[in-house]
Amino acid sequence: MKIYLFTLPLILIVALYAGPSYADDNQNVDPLEGLNRKTYAFNTALDDYIVRPIAKGYKAIAPDPLEQGIRNMFSNLGEIGNVVNNTLQGKIGEAGYSSARFLINSSFGVIGLFDVAQRAGLEAHDDEDFGQTLAAWGVEDGPFLMLPFMGPSSLRDAPSRFFDSLVDPVSAIDHVSTRNSLIGADLVTFRADLLALDAVISGDKYLFMRDIYLQRREYLEADGMIEDDFGDLDEY
Repeated sequence: MKIYLFTLPLILIVALYAGPSYADDNQNVDPLEGLNRKTYAFNTALDDYIVRPIAKGYKAIAPDPLEQGIRNMFSNLGEIGNVVNNTLQGKIGEAGYSSARFLINSSFGVIGLFDVAQRAGLEAHDDEDFGQTLAAWGVEDGPFLMLPFMGPSSLRDAPSRFFDSLVDPVSAIDHVSTRNSLIGADLVTFRADLLALDAVISGDKYLFMRDIYLQRREYLEADGMIEDDFGDLDEY
């Protein structure tokens, strides 16, 4: 599960997948570039002054086993969305695979703190979301959108996040402080994982982020059946 509050300028670097540049096709891909850049600047300011400093502090004081355990727990919760979206896409085998991972890690892995399923040979696969489900149903992604707080998206994927929230167990928690604490923990843990990659961005940061996002979505919608020149960055 990934929480998209306070989008991070580097949130898309988790998958630096090779692909075509979209810079020469701005009118088709990014007709709202002017507005998107302003939103990106707003999100970047939030990251610079709030999210990144908190993530640095967390990284400095949290023991590595604790970080990994929290990361595993949220990944395990994300398997619920994987089950639902794989089923909707007709990928019954993948839905069963995600179900097995969730059941094993939720029981033997102590609510997912330990990835026992991976040790048993069931490695984590890429997350599935309702935007990918709509893509599988033939819905075009539409123009690129930069959303306040929530970050990179598209005309198709932006409203799809509402559906994803319906199958997110954290969103279903009635106790407000508990729910917000879990959302914050997920955000900080995810941002902390990206601190080492801050130096990767070069040139026009907005274009870099946009192209990486679009290439990443293309990769996910094709279930990884495109060339990946950068290798697996899951270790981050």
